[in-house]
Amino acid sequence: MTLHVIAEIGINHDGSFEIAKQLIAAAKEAGADSVKLQKRLPKVSVPKAMWDIQKETPWGDVESYLAYKEHMELSPRQCGDLWRYAKSIGIPLFWSVWDLPSVDEVLCFEAPYIKIPSAKATDQILLQYVKEQHGKTRIIVSTGMCTMEEVEEIVAYLYDENPIIMACTSTYPSPKEELNLRTVRTYKAMWPDLDIGWSGHEVGLATTVATVAMGATFIERHITLDRSRKGTDHAASVEPNGFRRLIDDARAVDAAMGDGVKRVMPGERAPMLKLRGI
Repeated sequence: MTLHVIAEIGINHDGSFEIAKQLIAAAKEAGADSVKLQKRLPKVSVPKAMWDIQKETPWGDVESYLAYKEHMELSPRQCGDLWRYAKSIGIPLFWSVWDLPSVDEVLCFEAPYIKIPSAKATDQILLQYVKEQHGKTRIIVSTGMCTMEEVEEIVAYLYDENPIIMACTSTYPSPKEELNLRTVRTYKAMWPDLDIGWSGHEVGLATTVATVAMGATFIERHITLDRSRKGTDHAASVEPNGFRRLIDDARAVDAAMGDGVKRVMPGERAPMLKLRGI
């Protein structure tokens, strides 16, 4: 399969419809194949123990964690408007889902994928609901924070749905010594018939590009307009110009991989005749 690059907006819109729209446009301009947001109903998906914890917000005040999460959510109408905007400029938009109501909401759109994030990858109820409801929408699962045994259980449960399994380290940003990029190879060896990808939260581009050489057919990185903004994900994200470089480098590696069969290439024939006197 040709390499597929996902530009993950996530919550980098900071609750702003206009910023979300700008990020969709930036993803398209950079050359991404698809763009992704997150969808959750905070009172369902946020653990109650977290509700009253005070949180400094990207817009400069302090409020409860639940209120912060609610302010970060885009409305169903805004999601519909963003989906139509993305369609109008020629880039598919899809969502990560954190709870059952969100699954129902995003499956109303003709999105090519639905993603289960690392934090919910072991949620059996959510996995079952997505499996039952996804229809022709393809399932992506990130496996950060999972043990190998948990990943094997997830893949076994979803295998007949042809899922895309993303290797991932869920720290923001991820230190390089914790990336464990070879997990991509491990997954490829275990499930050669499935698409295996990399969902990265590291700083820099080279490590993500390296996963293409290891067999990743999907790569995902967060996109932001400004890495210096306050918020969970901005520091682990890539600005538009960097995202364009990431895509160019990843596609160059993908094109250069070949099939691994050693032979004389067409471009070598003339030099061979000249230099070997054949």
